[in-house]
Amino acid sequence: MYRRLFKRILDLIISVSTLLLLSPVFFIVMLALFIANGGKPFFVQPRPGRKGHIFRIIKFKTMNSQRDAEGNLLPDLERLTAIGKFVRKTSLDELPQLINVIKGDMSLIGPRPLLPEYLPIYDDVQRRRHEVRPGITGLAQVKGRNQIRFSERLQYDVYYVDHLSFMLDVKIIFLTIQSVLFRSDTIVNGQTLEAIDDIGLTKNLKNYSVKEK
Repeated sequence: MYRRLFKRILDLIISVSTLLLLSPVFFIVMLALFIANGGKPFFVQPRPGRKGHIFRIIKFKTMNSQRDAEGNLLPDLERLTAIGKFVRKTSLDELPQLINVIKGDMSLIGPRPLLPEYLPIYDDVQRRRHEVRPGITGLAQVKGRNQIRFSERLQYDVYYVDHLSFMLDVKIIFLTIQSVLFRSDTIVNGQTLEAIDDIGLTKNLKNYSVKEK
């Protein structure tokens, strides 16, 4: 019942409430990035959602579009603006994705939507991550984000699909808030995993093997 109905209802209630509550912050950040990025405060990109259907994810644009003499984009670090660095550090770049949640493209909690280019290389197990809506945050994020191997991220995604529950979502939300507010190692440092192991989320992961790509 939670998977089919209540999760979507909670997504809508929390997303709308959060957008209303943080609307002053949203517009201040949007204005600052509008100025820093030459009138382009948003980054929009196609991503696969539930059942692999493509949608357009919305994020705040943290890098400008400066190019070298040959017309090639400069390296990411050179294009990252001062306000963009702050927005990334505070995870405010994810805030516009609440619009994706309201539209039904995403959920608050679920496997992060990766690039469409990965779709052809998933095996049958990895492809199961698309059985649910992608999330703004998820189990792989609180387990180490980009500091863990890609194959491990996909393992956690499939584990989440098989164990999706209200209590699991609450635990992931708690750990996500903790990491954002206190910059804890649950997300920043992929080698420090005790915080999530203590609540028993990983004891059965050995049953979800994923091939290294």
